[in-house]
Amino acid sequence: MVKEPLSDSRKHRAPRPLYDARLEELALAYVARFATSAARLEAYLARKLRERGWQGETPADIPALIARFVDRGYCDDEAYARMRAGGLLRRGYGARRVNQALGVAGIADDIRDSVRPGVAQQRRAALAMARKRRFGPFAPVAPDASRREKQIAAMLRAGHELGSAMALIHADSIDAAESWVSEVEEE
Repeated sequence: MVKEPLSDSRKHRAPRPLYDARLEELALAYVARFATSAARLEAYLARKLRERGWQGETPADIPALIARFVDRGYCDDEAYARMRAGGLLRRGYGARRVNQALGVAGIADDIRDSVRPGVAQQRRAALAMARKRRFGPFAPVAPDASRREKQIAAMLRAGHELGSAMALIHADSIDAAESWVSEVEEE
């Protein structure tokens, strides 16, 4: 199946400049489709303005638009931070990577501190990563020393603490790794 080339008029058609109502429509479509933070929404709208230009006489008031969306509950940084942190922890990322991802999303320090994972959550995340990547006791064959070093390095890159990575990678069995996690949960 061969696609027809685009006609010249379609190839070179410049995007129409934005105006107040269209900018709000873009913002509404974005928050309806993606869970986002206020900073990410602001970056998206600024990018669209750069790409398409502005038609109105007064400049676009992106901060006011974002403030309206926050007031209406369309954009909630705290809920986004909880959702994003929970998702990253379930996928096996450590506290450092979670904090880094929230910082990139423009989440304020006080909100990042409030969703910082506890020790039990950090250990569950480390266990999830080890299980998913087949590290330590989850490996089909007992890893040699160089393989364990690489596994520890991968866990450190994923944001886990050195002590947690070493404890998990050097665990004797799957039961020992799971009991390492549950000993903190019981306290």
